[in-house]
Amino acid sequence: KMNFFSIISLALATAPASAFVSTQSKTNSDALAAMSKEGLMDLAKAQNNVVQYYDPISLADREFWGQSEEATIGFLRQAEIKHGRVAMAAFVGYCVQRNFQWPFAMRLDGTPFPASDMSPEAQWDNMPEEAKWQILTFIAFLEILDESYCGDLEARPHYMRGGQPGKFPEFKLLPNLYDPFGLFKKQSDEQKARRLNMEVNNGRLAMLGIFGFLSADKVEGSVPLLKGIAKQYDGDIMAP
Repeated sequence: KMNFFSIISLALATAPASAFVSTQSKTNSDALAAMSKEGLMDLAKAQNNVVQYYDPISLADREFWGQSEEATIGFLRQAEIKHGRVAMAAFVGYCVQRNFQWPFAMRLDGTPFPASDMSPEAQWDNMPEEAKWQILTFIAFLEILDESYCGDLEARPHYMRGGQPGKFPEFKLLPNLYDPFGLFKKQSDEQKARRLNMEVNNGRLAMLGIFGFLSADKVEGSVPLLKGIAKQYDGDIMAP
């Protein structure tokens, strides 16, 4: 039986090493804030000097909602960073749920969490509706804070108005979600740019990884590398 560490090892072994590091980095905050298409192409080379710039449907050439090119690129960068973060959390969550069952009760009446012999998708289906709503409500709360930037859009501009894509606002109610222990406060702009490039690459890999798991669970044999690991799921993958 494959355990958690076996799954992680397989996923990492089948991924290109360049996904985890950037080959070069910007040396100033321009790498983090607003940029034109030319700047985006330079950033793509810094993130991955093999694939480099890849935009097959020319999204960066469009002007979403009648906004400028810079605003559209800011939106696209924010979307990719955010989806990458969600995918990284989903990938790790899948591996944990695939191998471990939470040891404490899920409900006050003593009902346990779904067992790990079920697929992670089936475990989600067996969660109480109120638990799902709690999770979705918290995510919506974070989204509102992110978009409003805690109500200080003048001092901290929106990512479509020159603000830094991917930077989550700090607020007093919760610790800093990126750096809760304050370990990276003294980083230079060059270090921040390099770490963001690494995060984007890891997020891209995680998006491929989690959809590989979902595909293998839903369509038997669709991902040969996951044969023997996937657990068949007959429900609706995209159902909330």
